[in-house]
Amino acid sequence: MNVLFSLMIGIGLSAACGFRIFVPLLIMSIGSISGLLELSSNFAWIGTYTALIVFLAATIIEITAYFVPWLDNILDTIATPIAILAGITVMASCLHELSPLLKWSLSVIAGGSISGVIQVSSTVIRGVSTGITGGLANFIVAGIEIIASIVISIIAIIFPIVAFIVVLIVLFIIACKKKKLMQKQRTQI
Repeated sequence: MNVLFSLMIGIGLSAACGFRIFVPLLIMSIGSISGLLELSSNFAWIGTYTALIVFLAATIIEITAYFVPWLDNILDTIATPIAILAGITVMASCLHELSPLLKWSLSVIAGGSISGVIQVSSTVIRGVSTGITGGLANFIVAGIEIIASIVISIIAIIFPIVAFIVVLIVLFIIACKKKKLMQKQRTQI
């Protein structure tokens, strides 16, 4: 059962990395320091005060940058691969009772994929927002993404089952929107 909870925590935190890269790492650091989150031994550094300070600074910079209309679109181009790597990292850091092969396979397949899908979807939403409003509404999108990252990260640590269900719902919504868009494109051809 511990492995299942660790997997759910990792999935929730990976999804949160798709919204914001450093928020989940900051919350993981707080969770580890406070004793709410057990990390894999190779990732114990996440639960240090030094890491907490670095993640706090990185989170403040990341959040601030996403409120600048032209800068947020530039960040999205580099954020996608970094979000995937962050998703892999947070997943691996949560899976402390698995063999290295299984840990890293699950981390790449589940953690990287989930964070990547959510990051790409948020990039598309921000692109649409920029196209429709000239970037004026991007701060609303950025605010929603920040809140989603914070809430999912906290829920993943405290209520892993709830976080897992929320992530499944988000992925289902993304899949439905993608299917609807693809059908619309087919009818236009």
